[in-house]
Amino acid sequence: MEKITTIDEKEARKRLAELPGWTLEDGALRRQFTFDGFPAAISFLVRLGFSAEAADHHPDMVVNYKRVTLSYVTHSAKGLTEKDFAGASEASAMAGRVGGS
Repeated sequence: MEKITTIDEKEARKRLAELPGWTLEDGALRRQFTFDGFPAAISFLVRLGFSAEAADHHPDMVVNYKRVTLSYVTHSAKGLTEKDFAGASEASAMAGRVGGS
């Protein structure tokens, strides 16, 4: 089994500059997106779900009406990896395409 390389906290905080709106909380990348309403929030989740499945890397998702909170961390590596930053970047781009902020 291939060892997954984790990203330390110092490097993660440096890389957050490339991910506006994202924070580092409890060892995970986290961001809340707001949409025009519940249908737009669910549309975003469905689109992100297919993208996450294709990448074989899935965020934790919480829906509160028109707000969606995502958390990325690679549980199998017990830390952040390149997959988490790629997923966060994809989520930001996707939210922008469907009207999220």
